[in-house]
Formats: sequence, C-alpha cells, structure tokens
Amino acid sequence: MELQSLKQRFNIIGDDPKLNLALDVAVQVAPTDLSVLITGESGVGKEVIPQIIHQYSPRKHNSYIAVNCGAIPEGTIDSELFGHEKGSFTGATSTREGYFEVANGGTIFLDEVADLPLSTQVRLLRVLQSGEFIKVGSSKVQKTNVRVVAATNVNIQNAIKTGKFREDLYYRLATIPISIPPLRDRKGDIYMLFRKFAVDFSDKNKIPVIRLTKEAQLKLISYPWPGNIRQLKSIAEQISILERERDITPEILEKYLPTETIATLPVLANGTDYNFINDSQMLYKMIVSLKQEIDSLKEGISSGKIITNIPSGVGVAQQVSVREMRDISDIKENEYIVAEPHDLSSHDEVFSIKSQNEDLIKKCLEKNRGNRRATALELGISERTLYRKIKQYKLDE
Repeated sequence: MELQSLKQRFNIIGDDPKLNLALDVAVQVAPTDLSVLITGESGVGKEVIPQIIHQYSPRKHNSYIAVNCGAIPEGTIDSELFGHEKGSFTGATSTREGYFEVANGGTIFLDEVADLPLSTQVRLLRVLQSGEFIKVGSSKVQKTNVRVVAATNVNIQNAIKTGKFREDLYYRLATIPISIPPLRDRKGDIYMLFRKFAVDFSDKNKIPVIRLTKEAQLKLISYPWPGNIRQLKSIAEQISILERERDITPEILEKYLPTETIATLPVLANGTDYNFINDSQMLYKMIVSLKQEIDSLKEGISSGKIITNIPSGVGVAQQVSVREMRDISDIKENEYIVAEPHDLSSHDEVFSIKSQNEDLIKKCLEKNRGNRRATALELGISERTLYRKIKQYKLDE
C-alpha cells in the first residue's frame, strides 16, 4: 500500500527514513499473528504503530484494547489483565473478566510493558507460549486467542541484566522489533510538526497562527527535544496562546525551551540508546531542585559555604554524565548535607532527597488538582511509581 495514504489515515506527519521504515514494517507484519515489540523514547508516538497493525490485520473487526501497564498498581495488575473470581481477594465482590479474555480474537496493546512485575511477566509468557491463562483465585485454565503488541521506553537489555525483565519474555515479545526514532534524529520533520500543531491550535481556538522566522526555525531544529513530539506540541500551543506577537523570533522561542534536560545524553558508552527510567528520572529532578535551593541560599550568605557529602560533579553542573546518573540512582536518602559555617548560622541545615521528593510531588499534585495521571506525566514517572510515592509519603492522608 502507499505510505502517504497510511500517514493521512493515521494523521502521521514526517518523511524521515527511519520513521518510514517503522511504518513499512508495521504494515508488513500486520496480516500475521506475530508478537511485536515497539521501542523508543517517551513521547515519540509509539501508540500509533499497534493501531496500524490492528487495522491492517484480519482481526480489525474484533476488539482492540490498549493497556498502560505502568498506570495499574502492582497489586491489581494480574486481575486487570487476566480477571479474577468472586471472593479471591478483598473487594472482589463478583467475577471479573480480564483484558485477555475480553480481547479474545482481537489485539491487545501493552504499553510500558517493562513496568510489569516479574510474577505478571510469568503469566504473560504463558499466554504468549500457549494462549492459556488462569484468573486470580481460580484453578481453571482458560484459552484466549489474542495478538500481543507491546511497547517500552526502557532499555530492555539493561532491564534483563539487572533482573527486572525476563529474557525469555523479551524474545517472545520481540518476534518482530520496531524502533521509533527520537525527534532529534528527525530534524527534517521538526518544523513540519511544529507548523501542524500551530495551525491545528489556531483553527481550534480561532486565533491567528504563529509563524517562526528563519532564525527561529534553525533554533527549533537544533534543540534536542528530550520530550520528543509531546514536548514539541506543548511548546507550540504555549507560544500560540501566550505570545501576542505572531512572528516568533529566536529570542521568543528560547523562553519556552528548557535549558536543563536529562535527555541531552541519549546514548551509552557502547552506542546504544539510554532511557532514564522512573525513579532515576525523579531523583535527577530532585537533585536539580536541590541545587536551585542551594543557589538561592548562597545569594543571601557570604562566600565560604561548604558543601559536604556530595559526590564529585553532582549538583554543581546542569549536565551530568551517564555514569554519574547511574551513581545517583544508588544514593541513599538524607545523603546530601549543606553545612553553614558556624559563625554564620547557629545550626547546620539539612536538605534530604526525601524532603525534596515529597515536596515536589505534593506541589505537582496541587497544581494538577489531584489528577495523578497528569502529575505522573509532568514528573516523568509512571503512575505506579507515583502511587508508591504517595503511599510512602502518606500524601493521600
């Protein structure tokens, strides 16, 4: 089939060779029942690939169910996927069908599949191998005929090495691997996408469309876009609504481009993609926030402040190396101490990652009026991680 008509049908913008290859593979694999694993950074648009696969498959008239594995609490994920029997746990007042039972004959898309607990990974492997599953609280084996398409923004090979993901499950899921390139590698598509988002926002809100000067276009293309297409769309909409001037210069554009980003380090030493995951992402944000707190204190205090117990290079630069980021993920709470000279303060003030972590989550929840999905998205973590943090810090009380 013609690639251009596919893009029009699914509202896909761009002509990057890597993107075209991913779309071509999706169309080729669609008529089969092979499992597909889609990889790519958060915000690159992985969710459109399973829709293409389903729509161009013999299953297109049956159910298509998309499941965000990172948004379901660990204690209920098995029930959600495979169902449960009445009385199998507290609150199970009736028998419930799981997604694999409901999607029988259709397609199920498991987004953020690397967030699945190991026990659930075992259940999923059984479904992929034999089409069999058992409901929670039951001993009866049931059969299902489901096409599985999965996606992740995590480096699966690293997850396998650290024991967080089963190698046998990976090979079952990745019968056909599809990789979606990050936006920074699609430089020829960046301005096209920005223009599309700006025009759509203008039409929807009945306002004049914004235009980038040539210099602003060059700045737009040279930016690394750590949040990929999702970030690009957000910035296009922010500028459209907040700027009175419709001709956008590089100076105006720069106000909307964050200077502190963890995604300016996209590759590991061996050249493979590096994806920051959940707690490590949050921890880095806490450290950046902590640094800002320290800087604000410095303004009112004479020079001579001593910073102790901070690993070399951490918290003193806006960019850190991948190796340092790995080290940061192992740092324990309360390990960062800012000590005031005794002639300037009567006591040492301690800033802990825990307190920074808790405060940021609390503020973000308040900003989003308690919307946990929006809060998790803004913090760059999965909803499951956010639920765990809320429980840990007793924020739900």
